[in-house]
Amino acid sequence: MPKPGATAATDAAPPSPVALVCGEDDFGVKQRARQIHQQWCAEAGGMDHETIDAAAANSGEALRAIGKLHEALQTLPFFGGAKVIWFQNCSFLDDERTSKAAAVAAALGELAQVLKTFRWDGVRLLISAGKVDKRKALYKTLDKVGRVEAFDPLTLDDRDWAAKAEGAALRQLRGLKKDISDEALAKLVNLVGPNLRQLDSEIEKLALFAAARPGIETADVDAVVTRNKHARAFALADALGDRDLPRLLRTLDSELWEMKFDRKKSEVGLLYGVISKVRAMLFAREMAAAGWLDAKMNFNSGGAYAQIKSQLERVPAGAFPEDKRFNPRAMHPFVMLGALRQSRNFTQPELVRAMELLLDANRQLVSGNTDEAIVLQHTLSRIVRKE
Repeated sequence: MPKPGATAATDAAPPSPVALVCGEDDFGVKQRARQIHQQWCAEAGGMDHETIDAAAANSGEALRAIGKLHEALQTLPFFGGAKVIWFQNCSFLDDERTSKAAAVAAALGELAQVLKTFRWDGVRLLISAGKVDKRKALYKTLDKVGRVEAFDPLTLDDRDWAAKAEGAALRQLRGLKKDISDEALAKLVNLVGPNLRQLDSEIEKLALFAAARPGIETADVDAVVTRNKHARAFALADALGDRDLPRLLRTLDSELWEMKFDRKKSEVGLLYGVISKVRAMLFAREMAAAGWLDAKMNFNSGGAYAQIKSQLERVPAGAFPEDKRFNPRAMHPFVMLGALRQSRNFTQPELVRAMELLLDANRQLVSGNTDEAIVLQHTLSRIVRKE
């Protein structure tokens, strides 16, 4: 997605005759560059457009690509009119070995000078690239004479990742002439997680599934969208929140089995996911008691998501710490909607006791003197059972 300091991507191609689309989100860069290229070619008409492969494995290939770009800039459209040049997948605008080669650095500096004084009558230049070095003269020139759109991959560490993913989904759905309800959009993004490539694929599936229907609803998302690792990571916590002991034990067994083949997973990681769920339910109960959330909300109504989103926006900014782990205002409304619904399955004392049990389990897991699987099974079972 676009960086905070970069020009945000929109459906429209930039009016400037020069555009640089770059960043480490390879999927986002290619998708946006393809969109700009298609729009520019449609506006220009004709058949004189050129695409130059700028993916270079060494300095020799980089110099040849730059040479082809110079040639394309100086070649007028054969039939007159306008011409679009796409310098595609450029791999030497960063600070790596190929771009540091003296000949390549000199050629890029020369290209920057050419672009500064070039007359863009009837010519448009699109450059797509991965990571770029903003200190280089070519980047500064492109930023000055044209438009730069920078894309970074979404991560869970970005507190706005869900909003950015929703924005990308809405743009794609508009292109497919489909509408989607707020709750269905939120569920789609939370099932897929911060993965724009998979999000694109799931939206294509939804559009095909909806067929002639213009709108996509939550039932469609439930029917066809595949849960990725991000969503599966919350399955254990959701089973606990629903107070469903058989599902909880099945999910725990599945997670422990997968842990044998995935080094990134750990018993402590599973525990932290459950702690986050219990904390969210505690927040939900406290906010309902304070009158910020509607404790009697009808979760089966189509407006539940919009309702809680509006209520969260009205919570005073200074009511919670800045740390997003302890700030329900920083949580996605879909997460808080689930937490509020599931908080009805527990009393306030039960949730407080659950946190105490989880913290004790954390101490046992960290000590390393006990069987981790037994600690998790015993702790989670005690929380879910009504004693």
